[in-house]
Amino acid sequence: METLRGKKGFICDMDGVIYHGNRLLPGVKEFVAWLYRENKNFLFLTNSSEHSPKELQRKLERMGLEVDESHFYTSALATARFISSQAPGCSAYVIGGAGLIMALHDEGITMNDIDPDYVIIGEGNTYNYENILRAVHLVLKGAKLIGTNSDLTGPSEDGIIPACRAMISPIEMATGQNAYFVGKPNPLMMRTGLRILGVHSAEAVMIGDRMDTDMVAGIETGLDTALVLSGVTAREDIRKFPYRPRLVLDGVGDIPPKE
Repeated sequence: METLRGKKGFICDMDGVIYHGNRLLPGVKEFVAWLYRENKNFLFLTNSSEHSPKELQRKLERMGLEVDESHFYTSALATARFISSQAPGCSAYVIGGAGLIMALHDEGITMNDIDPDYVIIGEGNTYNYENILRAVHLVLKGAKLIGTNSDLTGPSEDGIIPACRAMISPIEMATGQNAYFVGKPNPLMMRTGLRILGVHSAEAVMIGDRMDTDMVAGIETGLDTALVLSGVTAREDIRKFPYRPRLVLDGVGDIPPKE
């Protein structure tokens, strides 16, 4: 634990680590207060593409937690940055939330449901049968298929819900095309996070609740790893994987030293 506390950079997942739905998890306020008090560089790095950093900031504010907007980075921002680097000024057909649309717009990517360069899928309540059919048609016409993240499920206040990989699966199966996923555990997103923090991977830790994205991302990018059991992973699930986190915690509230 002392090794973790000594790190300069903290990359934290959000859902299942900081909150469930609209409920702040125990110990989070104390953890964030400790990060500020110890002058740590920290980033809330989320695979959810539905909300913008400003919306995430306001969400935490409503729960009674003040965090500057600069401390948030999403798979929507990572996806927009990746696509604009690959094909500047391209167009896309998008199924996803406002956070994804805004991130793409900010990178100069235009919306197009006729002959787009890309079909991009993220989470959001715009997902329906009609736009799945449109996405299938456009991919079969040659549009490249992108997923904002590879999470199959996510936590909510009402339990487990389908996430991006589950939602993109019908399009992959109908077209025979595999999507390219930009979010964790893709090292693209992790390396950008480290650049934003301004720290080397050896001086940073990845804190998350998922073995299949957070812990893989941390291990493959050379970060220290801490799994919290406040999200989708139970202690007995860890042994199903061929790798393991260095630390297993009940939640982020375990990190600040007790007075």
